[in-house]
Amino acid sequence: MPSDPLLSLQPQPSIQFGTDGWRGIIAKDFTFERLVRVAPIAAQVLEQTYGQSATQRLIVIGYDRRFLSEEFAQATAEAVQQAGYDVLLANTYAPTPALSWAAKHHQALGALVITASHNPGIYSGLKVKGAFGGSVPPAVTQVIQDTLAAGSAPVVSGTPGHLEEFDPWPDYCQVLQSKVDIECINQAIAQGQLTVFVDVMHGATAGGLQQLLTSPVHELNSDRDPLFDGGAPEPLPKYLGQLIQTLQAQKNRSGSAAVVGFIFDGDGDRIAAMDGQGQFLSSQILIPILIEHLAARRQFRGEVIKTISGSELIPKVAALYQLPVHETPIGYKYIADHMLTTAAVLLGGEESGGIGYGNHIPERDGLLSALYLLEAAAQSGKDFTQLYQQLQTQTGYTSFYDRIDLPLASEADSVRLIQHLQTSPFTQVLDQAVTNVLSVDGFKFSLADHSWLLIRFSGTEPVLRLYCESHQPDRVAQILAWAKDWALS
Repeated sequence: MPSDPLLSLQPQPSIQFGTDGWRGIIAKDFTFERLVRVAPIAAQVLEQTYGQSATQRLIVIGYDRRFLSEEFAQATAEAVQQAGYDVLLANTYAPTPALSWAAKHHQALGALVITASHNPGIYSGLKVKGAFGGSVPPAVTQVIQDTLAAGSAPVVSGTPGHLEEFDPWPDYCQVLQSKVDIECINQAIAQGQLTVFVDVMHGATAGGLQQLLTSPVHELNSDRDPLFDGGAPEPLPKYLGQLIQTLQAQKNRSGSAAVVGFIFDGDGDRIAAMDGQGQFLSSQILIPILIEHLAARRQFRGEVIKTISGSELIPKVAALYQLPVHETPIGYKYIADHMLTTAAVLLGGEESGGIGYGNHIPERDGLLSALYLLEAAAQSGKDFTQLYQQLQTQTGYTSFYDRIDLPLASEADSVRLIQHLQTSPFTQVLDQAVTNVLSVDGFKFSLADHSWLLIRFSGTEPVLRLYCESHQPDRVAQILAWAKDWALS
């Protein structure tokens, strides 16, 4: 009988915090036993780090809609309570940004969120948020890891804290509504100028956009499905067949109305969109639109923060409005860390769909991004594709982008590929010379024709990610195929 890796008796790997939190396969890596050991230590580190800025020894705890999420959250709350901390436990699922906001709003030490974000259904996870309302920096999760590795005794207090339940949605919706012209958006929908569809991917944003708007939106995949239709709650075209078909069927009925579609990941901190033709619009397209909207119509100012995988159109649009640009490694925690040390930030965004705003908390937020995009469409009278094409014309820059993910068979594969890139980096990709190599996060190769290829290992799952931007879609496909062949050879 073949062995099942899920039933393996091999020792569990050590708990590691990746790009955003600790994630693992449920009942194999992510267990109640491990969680109740991590949670009090995380609370203790949050107190050590943010105790001076918080007004009480309070930890916010929330969860998404994955398998056993409520039970994991309850166990987390009880462990933190027994460690002597007061606990505010969500009484329903909510997007991670809502729980980040709750940490700041209630002046807590931080938040612990049970979620595996966009990972497949066999995963769960724990995200750690600071008192400021965003992902804690790597130095903080490193302290948690080191404390666990040292084998410290469980954190227990002679006096347990107080545990209270709360609904995260009302305060969160109120603050988001205050950021945009809600009346303008509702009016555009009510008058038939905008038709809005949203695929919540069975995740924690279910019902969220409708709570924010009084005019109707059309929501898909609202039911709870911990298996996510056999896929993953990640805003990628391969998981969005139903939305594509819905939008294409709608285009002949909408008349002159702009039809837009939104997609949120499993815990609501990431967004993608579609236009009325069912064309997928990643954040590589949405971020430039948002920069233009916030700078031109809203008259906001501030720095634009992008990751190394962000489109080259982002700095070109920023330049139209004389906005400075700062580049970080991949992972929103790096963006959040920079937002905390920079006086004025317009927005910070990453290729995978996480976008946050300087006038809010330093946290990516899918629902707030959707509201700003709806405001842009309502105020401009244009759909997202028209707005994007206008920016391409203004900057004189047209590009295409794609990413492919390759599962890795073993840790040895990762080590082999990293060693090859370190010792023998590419000097040519297809027929183009490499003009620059950036190794801040993975290996980014700039090419003579102004294309770029990024090769990087996921911080949340055993996957090799290949990213490319170039001047033609077939060129993107050729470069990615070349990189895939190299990785598999």
